[in-house]
Amino acid sequence: MALRLSLIVAATVVALSGPALASSPDAWADFRVEVRDTCLAAAKAQGMTSPEVIVHPFGSASYGIAVLREGDDKRICVFNKATKAVELT
Repeated sequence: MALRLSLIVAATVVALSGPALASSPDAWADFRVEVRDTCLAAAKAQGMTSPEVIVHPFGSASYGIAVLREGDDKRICVFNKATKAVELT
């Protein structure tokens, strides 16, 4: 019985540690770089030359969000976390 309880506890710890590993500071930093780079490429494809890119640190559950600003031109970039596709306003 004690061995079974130990195995259940160990399995629970392993299952719960997955999301924590995915949310490490390095993973979030990598996410922000990916959102910035992808949104910047999309903005340049639409004619922006060197916009300032402000990335929300975590986005939503499904999307990364960034604001691009160049002079009076401001756009919102939505980055799909699953597909890696972006859309600009």
